[in-house]
Amino acid sequence: MKLVRALVLAAGAATVAPAMLTACSDRPQAPAVSYTLLDGRRTDLASLRGRVVLVNFWATDCAPCVAEMPQLADTWRRLAPTGFDTLAVSMSYDPPFAVSNFAKSRGLPFGVAIDLTGEIAAGFGGVRYTPTSVLIDRRGRIVDRWIGRTDFAKLERQIAELAADKR
Repeated sequence: MKLVRALVLAAGAATVAPAMLTACSDRPQAPAVSYTLLDGRRTDLASLRGRVVLVNFWATDCAPCVAEMPQLADTWRRLAPTGFDTLAVSMSYDPPFAVSNFAKSRGLPFGVAIDLTGEIAAGFGGVRYTPTSVLIDRRGRIVDRWIGRTDFAKLERQIAELAADKR
């Protein structure tokens, strides 16, 4: 079971069956990545430990990314009080002025980082396709991954389950 799950995640599967997630208590740790937010604050993923986190890799020229951004913002606004956070990571090829303009014009309420060097994407297994979203539990372990549009109904069920798990 552990090998199957590891292979599924390594292959970048869009989702992993919940039963498989429950059965595996040794979820892989999220990478120890550092980043600078658009407001200039330098921080790292470890600072979000204790919260359920969605890391969303996106680009301003990615139509599905742009289309799902309002739903990401809405999900964050509704679920942040439960211990949920979102980090939007723009890809290294995305012009910083375009990312900044997009975030400001859309009023994105969560942290936005520009992955200028590609280090963040590399830390998450070499993310190349957008959108790619990675769900991380309170202990900093990767729970699920979507390549392409996010399944928001499933995401919200998972966030509720993970937020309720106070272990």
